Amino acid sequence: MKKYLGKGVYGAVAIGKISVFKKCDAAVTRIHVEDTEKEKQRVKAAKELAAKQLTEIHEKALREVGETHAQIFEIHLMMLDDDDYNESIENIIDTQSVNAEYAVALTSDNFAGMFSSMDDAYMQARAADVRDISNRIIANLTGADTDSTTADEKSIVCADDLAPSETVSLDKDKVLAFVTAHGSSNSHTAILARNMNIPAVIGVGDSFLSEINEGDTAIVDGFTGEIIVSPDEQTLKAYTEKQKRDEEQKKLLQELKGKENITLDGTKINVFANISGIDNIGAVLLNDAGGIGLFRSEFLYLENSDFPTEEQQFHAYKRVLESMAGKKVIIRTLDIGADKQVDYFGLKKEENPALGLRAIRICLTRPEIFRTQLRALFRASVYGNLGIMFPMITSVSEVERIKAICEEVKAELKSEGIEYSDKTEIGIMIETPAAAIISDRLAPMVDFFSVGTNDLTQYTLACDRQNPDAEEFVDTHHEAILRLIEMSAQNAHKNGVWIGICGELAADTTLTETFLRMGIDELSVSPTFVLKVRDAVRKTDLSK
Repeated sequence: MKKYLGKGVYGAVAIGKISVFKKCDAAVTRIHVEDTEKEKQRVKAAKELAAKQLTEIHEKALREVGETHAQIFEIHLMMLDDDDYNESIENIIDTQSVNAEYAVALTSDNFAGMFSSMDDAYMQARAADVRDISNRIIANLTGADTDSTTADEKSIVCADDLAPSETVSLDKDKVLAFVTAHGSSNSHTAILARNMNIPAVIGVGDSFLSEINEGDTAIVDGFTGEIIVSPDEQTLKAYTEKQKRDEEQKKLLQELKGKENITLDGTKINVFANISGIDNIGAVLLNDAGGIGLFRSEFLYLENSDFPTEEQQFHAYKRVLESMAGKKVIIRTLDIGADKQVDYFGLKKEENPALGLRAIRICLTRPEIFRTQLRALFRASVYGNLGIMFPMITSVSEVERIKAICEEVKAELKSEGIEYSDKTEIGIMIETPAAAIISDRLAPMVDFFSVGTNDLTQYTLACDRQNPDAEEFVDTHHEAILRLIEMSAQNAHKNGVWIGICGELAADTTLTETFLRMGIDELSVSPTFVLKVRDAVRKTDLSK
């Protein structure tokens, strides 16, 4: 029995035989040719076949993962007709008198390298797309067989990595799980796997493929990212029981899809999802969340080696808003500091960073960073239903300064002829006792409150939530915390402001009824908890 650990990208358990994915990486050699026109015609024919293949893949993706995630193949089709890409191939053939395969491979390397070196994450992702379409053209030029597995029955597909087109092209009915030695949780392939409801683990490591064999029995735990090859009888039995429990729970919850979040006495509530990046959007849609109650924008900063540009942020916010198709998306401005440190911010070492320069305090003391993010947010606001939420608020003056900067940014955009939505809601997080206590004064200034129970618990109980030794003193059900939440809810409603909870307590179904009786209007949880919370809401009777 051998164990491997990667990163789970779709939570489920799969048990079955391994099938190793065979890539047709035809070796491309440089060959001198006399008839360059013939080579260019070969490229043209290979591209026409590629267009037909991609159209078929796009149609399959539409059926299996929906329009949003099928768009990647529309991008591939457009890249086939890109003037710069095609001119490069023809120029290499003409000037170097080389074969079509070599010209396509060299162009692929050049363009992929160019995209990879860009600062914009959206543009960096195009490198993989260039390689994918180039490999397809080369396969068509060489007449190579389609990439495939050898399995005739359902199996665990193991590969070095998978391109988006390879993932979708596989027969879903024959795939138990995906396991890749490399890959990123932000990749299109990981997103597609999640949307296809297939257990997937990525980044298992270089040694994985060399140590497994076709037909080996394996267990894939998409929850923990663990892979067990040739499990013993006891392990196999334990995971079979875990798989059965998971499937039974999911089956029960799936019956709640499409149903309202409404109590037995008729009280309606919104159940939204918290996400840490664009790659989680599929999970939001899959679990039928009514919107996104917390989009943690700091992922753009944590994943970068320098400050993300306005364009990079704009593309990210635009994508999430478009993907949610008019459903509410609440994006929290950067919450850097405390347990989330980024070297290029150049923050000074603090004795107690949780009480230091973090979140909105960085934004207000370094307005150039704040303005860049706000410009990107307001520019993206025309593509959906946006709410902007500001963390770590402690005073009225902070909100006044925030609103003033927002107005200045909107005025700038207007003077530049750039559109933004006047319907963008402005909200604040209630995550400090100070904000809860003066919530009567803060409520008239904003459109909504969102309670961050993780920090509210930490600051109210004076307990560092990162310190495992203090864990026994952290009572998330402490009366003081619940009183602060209830006070905030009362003050919100007195001023016509809605209030939600986006901290971990929102998913605690033992408190669902308590929160609803307080008047909480929205609960935002991890995508996998959406249906569980919906179930708790629908079983609650507030008339008693």
